[in-house]
Amino acid sequence: SSGKALEPNAPTPPLVVRPSAPRSAMSATLIWECVKGNSSFIRKSVNMPIMSAEKGNLCGLNSFKFSALANSKVCDVSSTKKGSNEKIILTTRHSKASRAARPGSRLLQSGLKKQTKKALAQLKKATEGSFCRRDLLELAEKKYQKVKTSFKEKKLVFKSRRATK
Repeated sequence: SSGKALEPNAPTPPLVVRPSAPRSAMSATLIWECVKGNSSFIRKSVNMPIMSAEKGNLCGLNSFKFSALANSKVCDVSSTKKGSNEKIILTTRHSKASRAARPGSRLLQSGLKKQTKKALAQLKKATEGSFCRRDLLELAEKKYQKVKTSFKEKKLVFKSRRATK
């Protein structure tokens, strides 16, 4: 055995502290500054506001308030159609920070009821929890109503030419 380990006056080696990985590598404002003018999701048209096609963007506008890329909390209502089956979907961001680095599993999608009363309760529950932003609740409710009315088909009214005038 060496005598160095038993000496009481021997200097202790310096402690090496490795920084742990940060929860999110960049702040939301920094991400927004990088993404706001140059993103593959931006859609520009003449005499129109700049739109965004990213998933999780509630209004489709290219702004920090609605951006799903920059914000840590996301709320979106959308529709999907598979065959004749139409669904209303609520998109939120995953609660685990480790999923932020995985684009495929960053957003979660869950179905909303088609009964208005139950669906609005679902939206309220999601926004009061830690997954969505409370300030987007009113806009999410309006979008839900619009998506639901888009499912209704117009009834065709045929007028008979033989009917008495």
